[in-house]
Amino acid sequence: MINKLLYNIGKITLDLISGLGKFTLFQLEVIKLMFKPPFRIKELFNQLTFMGYGSLGVIFLTSFFTGLVEAVQLYNGFHKFGVEDFMGYTIFISIVKELGPVFASLMVISRGISAYAAELGSMRVTEQIDALEVMAVNSKHYLVIPRILATIISLPLLILFFDAVANIGAYLISVYSLDVNGYAYLENLRQLAEFRDINEGIIKGIVFGYIISAIGTYIGYYTRGGAKGVGQSTTKAVVFASISVFVADYVLSAFFLVF
Repeated sequence: MINKLLYNIGKITLDLISGLGKFTLFQLEVIKLMFKPPFRIKELFNQLTFMGYGSLGVIFLTSFFTGLVEAVQLYNGFHKFGVEDFMGYTIFISIVKELGPVFASLMVISRGISAYAAELGSMRVTEQIDALEVMAVNSKHYLVIPRILATIISLPLLILFFDAVANIGAYLISVYSLDVNGYAYLENLRQLAEFRDINEGIIKGIVFGYIISAIGTYIGYYTRGGAKGVGQSTTKAVVFASISVFVADYVLSAFFLVF
């Protein structure tokens, strides 16, 4: 019993180390290829359209209702102490620093990264990637890099869009439904908010964009096992990317707190 337990622990540990090693080598090769021609601008714009423009709808709905919920929940606590005027700044900080980057990333994962994993996985199991290699086309350069760059560029912009819509939604329900003083709401926000707060969210977006796209493309690129394998790769990409966002969010938040 103990031997079997130790064996399973050892096997899991070795598989984890091996997987991290392969992932790291894959990313090092991809980063190197980013700076080598040919630069596939057309494919990059195709992926920007898919990842950026295509995600606006789900980001809009998520951000608007996030702002509404944030305002309603904060009002309950702030009203007890008579400090409703400070709701605007509190909502602004929570959205631009945490909720915006995290929620936008999760929406992009569910819509875009899952699609990346499924697309690359399907191409792998149907041997389309092998066909590209036979035609002397670097499949990583052609398939992986445009998707990673598109996510890195799109996610910070989507986060800014999320921040704007969420804060507008919070203002509208605070002033026109909860009877918060609109002038005081905006004045406290103007006096206390700093551009640095928005910068933190943008930096998180760049980091999250690279992490989730790197995970999604890597898992999809090395899919095995036919149609079942494609489904498993898609699920793994969503789960691993989502967990990575929360881990990276904590690390970056702690970093910004110190520096």
